[in-house]
Amino acid sequence: MAEGHDHAHDHAHDHHHEESFITKYIFSQDHKMIAKQYLVTAIVMGIIGIGLSALFRLKLGWPDAQFPILESLLGSDAAPNGELQANWYLGLVTMHGTIMVFFVLTGGLSGTFSNLLIPLQLGARDMASGLLNMISYWLFFLSSVIMVISLFVETGPASAGWTIYPPLSALEEMQPGSGLGMTLWLLSMTIFVASSLLGGINYIVTIINLRTKGMKMTRMPLTIWAFFVTAILGLLSFPVLVSAVVLLLMDRGMDTSFYLSEITTSSGALAQSGGSPILYEHLFWFLGHPEVYIVLLPALGISSEVIATNSRKPIFGYRAMIGSILAIGFLSFIVWAHHMFVTGMSPFLGGVFTFTTLLIAIPSAVKVFNYITTLWKGNIKFTPAMVFSIGMVSTFISGGVTGIILADSALDISKHDTYFVVGHFHVVMGMSAILAMFAGVYHWFPKLYGKMMNKKLGLTHFWLTIISGYGVFIPMHFTGEGGLPRRYYDNTEIPMFDHFMDLNVLISVFALIGVIGQVVFFFNFFYSAFRGPRASQNPWKATTLEWTTPVEHVHGNWPGALPEVHRWPYDYSKPGWDEDFVPQTIPLKPDEEEH
Repeated sequence: MAEGHDHAHDHAHDHHHEESFITKYIFSQDHKMIAKQYLVTAIVMGIIGIGLSALFRLKLGWPDAQFPILESLLGSDAAPNGELQANWYLGLVTMHGTIMVFFVLTGGLSGTFSNLLIPLQLGARDMASGLLNMISYWLFFLSSVIMVISLFVETGPASAGWTIYPPLSALEEMQPGSGLGMTLWLLSMTIFVASSLLGGINYIVTIINLRTKGMKMTRMPLTIWAFFVTAILGLLSFPVLVSAVVLLLMDRGMDTSFYLSEITTSSGALAQSGGSPILYEHLFWFLGHPEVYIVLLPALGISSEVIATNSRKPIFGYRAMIGSILAIGFLSFIVWAHHMFVTGMSPFLGGVFTFTTLLIAIPSAVKVFNYITTLWKGNIKFTPAMVFSIGMVSTFISGGVTGIILADSALDISKHDTYFVVGHFHVVMGMSAILAMFAGVYHWFPKLYGKMMNKKLGLTHFWLTIISGYGVFIPMHFTGEGGLPRRYYDNTEIPMFDHFMDLNVLISVFALIGVIGQVVFFFNFFYSAFRGPRASQNPWKATTLEWTTPVEHVHGNWPGALPEVHRWPYDYSKPGWDEDFVPQTIPLKPDEEEH
């Protein structure tokens, strides 16, 4: 199949005509350009997402202060005299969560690196369908635009939390953000899912069908295994979110009662009966928990590649790493109700979900031990990508440990909906994925732009990010232990939480330092893309196929025939070779055994 793909493309690529600006940079079908489009879109959405978090942290850190910047940015309705209003606080929290989880960590991570690396690391000319790939990006872009537009609606953006539980999301009269802002949120997410499905189908078909000669499944880099399982998870779980959204739209506009029952509002009792908001929770979290691993698996795959390359050692336990990726993918579908221990579910059922949730710690621990063993006694190169990957291992461990508490149905009851949960998932999912995404950008920047990023600025960015990240989210665990509820607009009304005021100030200070830290990255990224020093073909002395392509992007990736693969992707520091790396394209010596 791979050879047929090569022959089919040869004629087209030998006589490839010059592209116009629009077909090259806007409606491009080249996977490398589409990867850059995803990345830049995700960076813009990330700026908005962390900007919103800085605004509501001002309110939480200094609840009685007035910040004229809030009125300047959000308007006099949202922040009269610089004081953030309650419904807008909820709107900012909702939009921050939605943008970061879906548009930065899902679209940005998978969209960028699946598109860039799948054809390059497998030895393919491009994705299976360039047209489908282009449509996937533009649907992602459209959904991003609609989500941002909802911030400018007069009544405010969706305000029911990023999980948009009914009845807050189902009834327009519940709060201002339940109106047009909520409708735009639902429309945006539906388009986002369509984009993810098109992308996922493309990734799966490309990985199965378009591997070059010699690229067996057991010679694929762990990045590709991670993208492969991630695409399968998205294909199976995202349609369930669409079904939840469709039923919610019917409840909102057609007076059905899938999620509503016996509710009395200021305008009187509603006619709807027989529905249950818990049905929505089941549908949402059936996507929501695989979503955690749709975010995490690409992060783990990227870190595997970066750690092996910069340790100058073969990845430890390659097949165990593949097995753990597959196990995590399977188990992620049978743990969703651990988000719902306080909904009144049967204690027996709670026990079942506690067991399956604790089970997922085993493949996660396999990955962590293998990372540490790969680093052990390695000839470590502390590049920006490497320190971010090591940081990812740190946050994956420290965030995972607190997950053991929340996985237990008895222990979870006192922690549920407190800042303990916020701290936990921001460390294990948010920080881990963001750190790995930065690692990927620093590592493959030479492939994306043909330039090198500044190392000193990269290391500065790392230390500002990891210190501020831990400074924000570790204290949240202590406030959660003390019972501080999440999503509260102002905690000064409740005297029992007064002693947490200093911690809230500390958290807000670290959050603002973290925002400043990202400015270092934005400068480094955009300056290096235009003015950075030119990269060599293989700056990290890596073994995988993408480093055999020319620095200048050529249509079809390789100017001549596709490369042939002879070995696995992690032959570092192999005895009997002069260099400390052996590319996959180098044939085995007569007496050499493949790993």
